[in-house]
Amino acid sequence: MRLQKYLADAGVASRRKCEVLITEGRIKINGEVVTELGTQVADGDEVMFDDNIVTKVEKKVYYMLNKPEGYITSVTDDRGRQTVLDLLPQNGVRVFPVGRLDYNTSGMLLLTNDGDFTYKLTHPKHTVPKTYVATVKKMVAHEVLSQLRNGVDIDGYVTAPAKVDILYIENNMTTLQITIHEGKNRQIRKMCEAVGHTVVKLKRVAIGNIALNDLTQGSFRQLTPDEIKHFESLGG
Repeated sequence: MRLQKYLADAGVASRRKCEVLITEGRIKINGEVVTELGTQVADGDEVMFDDNIVTKVEKKVYYMLNKPEGYITSVTDDRGRQTVLDLLPQNGVRVFPVGRLDYNTSGMLLLTNDGDFTYKLTHPKHTVPKTYVATVKKMVAHEVLSQLRNGVDIDGYVTAPAKVDILYIENNMTTLQITIHEGKNRQIRKMCEAVGHTVVKLKRVAIGNIALNDLTQGSFRQLTPDEIKHFESLGG
C-alpha cells in the first residue's frame, strides 16, 4: 500500500496533507525517514508520524457536522482556538475534516478517517456541487446575478458558472442560495466581493443531494450507508 494512503486510512490527515507530511520528512518507516511519495508500506512495517506509531484503522467512520461560526476546520490549532474536533466524541477514533469551512462560516462539514472518501470529494478534478446560503449587504441587481452565474474574476481566476437564486430581501440585505462546483479558498465571499457585495453571513447547507436539514448547530450524526454511497459517487 502506498504510504500516503496508509497514513490517510489511519486518520493522520487527508491524503494530500499526508503527502506534504512525507515531503517534510515527518514520516518514518522502520526507523528511517521517508520523503518519497508512493513509497510502499509492507505488512509488518512500523510507520511513525512525528515519532508516534501510526496504526492503520480498519473501521471507517463518517460524520456530518453542523459547524458553528468560531471553530477552526482543522485537527489542531497552534493559536489554541477551538477546532471542529472539539464538537465530536473523544472515542479514540481519529478523524479529519473533508475539505474546509472558514472560521466565520457555518454549516455542513463532513469528517472521516477514510482517506479515499476524502480524496474523492476534495480533489480538484472532481466537480462536487456544494450549496450555500449567503446574506450580503445591499440589494442584488439582476445584472449582478448574471455575473455570478456566468463566472467572475477573483485573484486572476475566473470562476466556473454557478447556480444563484435570490431567497429573500430584507433590511437592505439580500439572501442568496449559491451552488458552486469548485473549492477555492473563501470562494463565495470573494465572488460576492468581486461584484460589490460584502458577505455578512455564510452557511453551507448541502453537498450534492444531501442537505443539512434539521441537524442543529454544533451537533453531528453518522452518515447513512446510502449517503456514503452518494458522496462517493460525486467523486466519480
